[in-house]
Amino acid sequence: MDATVKRIPSGVSDFDSIIKGGIPQGSVILLMGDLGAGQQEYALTSAAKISLVKENPTVADYYLGHRVGQRVMPKKICYVTFARSQEDILQEIKTSFNQDFYGAFERNVQFKDFSKQYFRNTLVPRSWTGETSSGLFSDDGEQNTLEALVDYLDANAHDSMVIIDSLTDLVVNNQIEEMDLVAVMRGMQRMAKRWKGVIYLILTKDIVDARKEKLIMDSVDGALVFEWSKFAQSSRRQRYMYVEKFMSILPHLDQQRIARFATIVTAQHGLVVIDTERIG
Repeated sequence: MDATVKRIPSGVSDFDSIIKGGIPQGSVILLMGDLGAGQQEYALTSAAKISLVKENPTVADYYLGHRVGQRVMPKKICYVTFARSQEDILQEIKTSFNQDFYGAFERNVQFKDFSKQYFRNTLVPRSWTGETSSGLFSDDGEQNTLEALVDYLDANAHDSMVIIDSLTDLVVNNQIEEMDLVAVMRGMQRMAKRWKGVIYLILTKDIVDARKEKLIMDSVDGALVFEWSKFAQSSRRQRYMYVEKFMSILPHLDQQRIARFATIVTAQHGLVVIDTERIG
């Protein structure tokens, strides 16, 4: 693996130490998993830890691990939502993580809420999405969800970490054509190399059929999959993360015979790798 490739830390330091310092600059990463298996916690951990380091660079080794290769920090962190509000996300972080994580996230992350476009032409009234006017969405002269997202990325994704929460909202929306979404994702993957940041797309596993899931997987640079696994003869469950697709990372994991990473989520450190499961 080329050690000169610039990498953006994931915020999961044990994972970064194994993949040579983080996610290669210019990557679009799918975070796909079972409900509650860790995909959103991964994204929140990454945003919170990078926010902490942006405010105080002296704590970089503590939160991000020792520097490996050419580590670069995103200049901006953007959190994009379609159905969830900023208040909902912040409340989730406040109740799940410690005050330092919450404070750094709130101060540094730029939110963009596309609920106005997302809920247009549905039975959801404007007042439910924070609009001051009442009634239903019916203005056809405004941009649709994908058009608005493309414009936002073009203006904000340069040298940034962008978390799109969630791709699930887009794939289940009947107003969004499947091939339009795939085309936008493929375009996003091309432009990400120019933007030189990292884009995370959160997707709930098994929401779409296998064909559509493969189309989505084929439209990203890398895919991290999160799953629950039960212990035999026990009600205990363990979270796992594994790399499903990532050309620049998988060869190194194969060399070390790493199959998947056992993870936990704590209030003090967010999502943490606690063990590596090896092949053979």
